[in-house]
Amino acid sequence: MSGPLKGLRVVEMAGIGPGPFCAMVLADLGAEVVRVARPGAVPDPHDVLARSRTVLPLDLRDPVSVQQVLDLVAHADALIEGYRPGVMERLGLGPDVCLARQPKLIYGRMTGWGQHGPLSHAAGHDINYIAISGALHAIGRSGAAPVPPLNYVGDFGGGAMLLAVGVLSALFEAGRSGRGQVVDAAMTDGAALMSAMMYGMKAAGQWSNQRGENLLDGGAFFYDTYACADGRFVAVGAIEPQFYALLRERCGIADDPAFNAQRDRAAWPLLKLRLAEVFRTRTRDAWCALLEGSDACFAPVLDWDEAPGHAHNQARQTFCTLDGVVQPAPAPRFARTPAAAPIRSTTATADEVLARWAPAASKAATA
Repeated sequence: MSGPLKGLRVVEMAGIGPGPFCAMVLADLGAEVVRVARPGAVPDPHDVLARSRTVLPLDLRDPVSVQQVLDLVAHADALIEGYRPGVMERLGLGPDVCLARQPKLIYGRMTGWGQHGPLSHAAGHDINYIAISGALHAIGRSGAAPVPPLNYVGDFGGGAMLLAVGVLSALFEAGRSGRGQVVDAAMTDGAALMSAMMYGMKAAGQWSNQRGENLLDGGAFFYDTYACADGRFVAVGAIEPQFYALLRERCGIADDPAFNAQRDRAAWPLLKLRLAEVFRTRTRDAWCALLEGSDACFAPVLDWDEAPGHAHNQARQTFCTLDGVVQPAPAPRFARTPAAAPIRSTTATADEVLARWAPAASKAATA
């Protein structure tokens, strides 16, 4: 592997969703990630989140397997896990035990509710974690129920990315102090953190609790999606006056005085209906020919099959194909230490991994 994290060694305790995503991001950027999985686990090319890893099948009910994990920990820079609080301790792999083996270890823990608090031991999923942050309430149409935003806000943004930032921050600090630490990444905290701008806007009187009636939640007619003549959709985000003026010009509504009321919230519902009529007059491709690439803040709404073929994504190689599976390529881009293309995950034994991580110790053990 290559990339800015080349040489970083990470033990990943296999889980679902956000944990694997965090490990994937680290592996994409060059870290060597060893995934401790259940016995019999084999790499699945359709499991995009599990790419670019060494899979180590172990039965953690077996003390020998636990000892093998600790042997890896002794030569690792970080460990990440996403179990409920107390599970790793019951396995004999809690922070105290692991940090005793490797004092510089960064022990990354990701859960929905966090390591403490009245809900910390309850079951839950993304929708539950973002519900108590305020984020879920804000997503959806006016007068309708909140809409789950897939699992972007809790699992991936508020969880996996938060854990990745936390682990890398702690690694930076450990490089100066020589001491490891535990990183407690809770999706409830992360979802709240991602809502910082909205909390600030609400405090300033620029955002309300009324779902779907605000600037960035579909309330504004100039920041929304619209159906075209062919039933496909386009996205418009012309907030700034100069961009809005260009949108009006290209859409043929520059001379309509009704559209002068861009910032009049009372006019938004009617103008949304008016603009919807405009977009229904042409197909999506026709609107793309007229607006895409301009400062009108416009883009076609693409589905999963269309997105990899878009010219911009093609030019930036935003997607790649591994084992016949189209998937997002590593990001971000680095000028001097570019990440390699994702590779197929492979299985290994603990001894094989130790032979790479601690060749001297491995030779002594087999002598």
